Amino acid sequence: MMQVPEKVKPLYEKLFRKYSLEVEPLSIRGKEIKLVKPSNIEELLPADSSTSLENFPFWVKIWEAAVVLADFMASLKPVERVLEIGAGLGVVGLTAAAFGHKEVVITDYEEECLDFLRLNAALNELENVRIERLDWREPRELGQFDLIVGAEVVFSGRYFEHLYRLFHKYLAPGGIVYLAHDRERLRTLAPFLYLAEKEFEQAVSQRKLRAADETYEIIISRLIPRKDTLETRNSA
Repeated sequence: MMQVPEKVKPLYEKLFRKYSLEVEPLSIRGKEIKLVKPSNIEELLPADSSTSLENFPFWVKIWEAAVVLADFMASLKPVERVLEIGAGLGVVGLTAAAFGHKEVVITDYEEECLDFLRLNAALNELENVRIERLDWREPRELGQFDLIVGAEVVFSGRYFEHLYRLFHKYLAPGGIVYLAHDRERLRTLAPFLYLAEKEFEQAVSQRKLRAADETYEIIISRLIPRKDTLETRNSA
């Protein structure tokens, strides 16, 4: 059994009884982020599961876009508050916390995912992290943030409006949204950014990540609310 902080031993043991676990270390600019994750995805699928994408536990994968966005967060001057949405295993938020961003709220929707996030925050001894459940359709009060970040969170047109509203709700004045997606997701990302132009000033950059024998092209999008749309949203 790995060395687990006392305060999360019951949580670790609960997950250990249910799943085969492994620790995957991730090196970001000289710091190691340890990620506990299920080693067998089959254990997360319902017994009567079909091969439908709806049943696949996407949160269990360390996405290349998350690694690139984590590296980007490590390069930024630390801010007061960061919100990660659709965090999965928390690669981006945990890295942000490890590199000095003062308070990092890491969110996802799935309860199982939240357990792994709590475990990983404790395993990396990050006291400046808060784990919260967040439903994009009915976002709870979490305060406002200097940065909102997310990797591979634009995946369906039915969530576009929820994301726009979420950004306006949670961004502090002068706040910025950073999103990262594999270029292969451009078919969904492009219309999201096109529609977002009405409400957000944008900038897009592209980075490459070499992993094993593959090179991934990752798009980082920066969104800043336009003042006129922010005032309209707030008065609505």
